Amino acid sequence: MNWQSITFDWNQARAFLVTAEEGSLSAAARALGLTQPTLSRQVAALEETLGVTLFERVSKSLVLTEAGVELAEHVRSMGDAASRVSLAASGQSQQVEGLVTISTTDLLATHVLPDILAELREKAPGLEIKILCTNSLSDLRRREADIAIRHVQPDHPDLYARKLREAPARIYAARSYLEKFGGKQLKKDAHRFDYIGFGNSEEMAGHLKAFGLDVTERHIRLGSPSGVVAWQFVRDGMGICIMADEIANRCPEVVPAFKDSEPVTFPIWLVTHRELHTSRRIRTVFDHLAEGLLAVDLTVVDDDTFC
Repeated sequence: MNWQSITFDWNQARAFLVTAEEGSLSAAARALGLTQPTLSRQVAALEETLGVTLFERVSKSLVLTEAGVELAEHVRSMGDAASRVSLAASGQSQQVEGLVTISTTDLLATHVLPDILAELREKAPGLEIKILCTNSLSDLRRREADIAIRHVQPDHPDLYARKLREAPARIYAARSYLEKFGGKQLKKDAHRFDYIGFGNSEEMAGHLKAFGLDVTERHIRLGSPSGVVAWQFVRDGMGICIMADEIANRCPEVVPAFKDSEPVTFPIWLVTHRELHTSRRIRTVFDHLAEGLLAVDLTVVDDDTFC
């Protein structure tokens, strides 16, 4: 649909956009200082004017339809343009303020992002940063997040993605666990040990096989959907797990578990919406995350005397 050829009420458009960003009519009404019935009428009037359905109700939340996602981009651009005019007129165009939501895994959020975000807060103190821990890209398409850090390349045309680098990963174990078996091990003995899983056990077994380990799902004796929880089990000496070097390096109680195992790599993608090019606050956070993630120290901390 050619949205630019349609004239509509800006109050209705603003009501729609805030509802899309807040995820519910009640939250949007609070944000705009309106009653919920008034807001609902404005959104309904916009849908009637355009002749499209902009929201679908999922559980207690409102989710944008395809037409809603498309319109939200145009309305957001209109709002950003109006804000730039206002800021330029008031001499504040260099300030970067507002909420930016970053979606990433709980492991990266816990172990890697704190240092990066501390520097960002000094650089742009007017920003409000929210972290959403998930492995799904749907959070971006539903506008639950502005920027995502992912290990797979997105194929959705409305998303912009930049591959930052390849990240090495190894099989790690706590020193206390390996000491039970006399120190570091060889891959041929992989079947003797317990493995810690996070997420799908079948997929985890496949990843372990990529390291040349002869193990199956039955060797994954403990696990959690949370990567942070599973990694804590490893750190506490309860089994062996795959982990990125940049995270394991921050935990001196763990070491690579096998003497003869080489690392494998996986990609790190930084993903955002197309308005990266029009939203200064998103651009600022995107560029800072890229710089910080590229600067992460990947040197493996290993004690050669522990063997």
